[in-house]
Amino acid sequence: MNEDVLGYHVSTEGKVACVTRMVDAIRRGGHVWAACMNPHSYVVASDRQEFSDALKGADLMVPDGIGIVLASRWCGGDIHERVTGFDLFSGLHDALEASGGGRIFFLGSTAAVLSEIDTRMRRDWPGLEVVGTYSPPFVVQFFESDSAAMITTMNAARPDVLWVGMTAPKQEEWLHAHWPLIDARFAGAIGAVFDFYAGRINRSHWIFQRLGFEWLPRLLQEPRRLWRRTFVSAPRFLWAVWRIGRPSRRRRP
Repeated sequence: MNEDVLGYHVSTEGKVACVTRMVDAIRRGGHVWAACMNPHSYVVASDRQEFSDALKGADLMVPDGIGIVLASRWCGGDIHERVTGFDLFSGLHDALEASGGGRIFFLGSTAAVLSEIDTRMRRDWPGLEVVGTYSPPFVVQFFESDSAAMITTMNAARPDVLWVGMTAPKQEEWLHAHWPLIDARFAGAIGAVFDFYAGRINRSHWIFQRLGFEWLPRLLQEPRRLWRRTFVSAPRFLWAVWRIGRPSRRRRP
């Protein structure tokens, strides 16, 4: 089930149900990609049509951000649980390993980060196979030749799962534009999860995660990169939620 949150259809399902949906897509030969919605992505999408179109084109959108959960609560909705990109990442790997394995491809970040991810994957999920990694050029916008090289490399590896870590909105826009050409059964745009898992950035303590304040330690770690999310995007998101008041529930199957 999905719920309309400021014009975006966000899943009301919890972590377990979302992972089950992803595994079903993989095992049944589906073609599904997932994005994460948080207050900052909503604000960026409000100013960037390409990003808005990409988010609306995702097959699964999870409430990655306590602000989305609180907005649903304010509007009388049914989103009760935050589901992060890391939840999708670890949950899917656990489920695939328990049900026969899977083929994983990583697209994004640097060669050093990808190498560390490969090493850790072999340790943490030995039943899964990392069939490839690709560090794309660090440019504002890819040339079509760049995208063609990525797609050719990925399709040759025949992955079940494609994880994309290019940061938003680049990763979502790229996936939305090229997903019909990619021969993976599931893809997830999970941004900072690459750096979390590789140990390059420390994820907030579980207490902060549970209280909905995971953003605070991250802000203290990376103030120059994240200040805009806290002091610009958060107020704009809250104002947007406040303006709609407490309407009747808006959901779609």
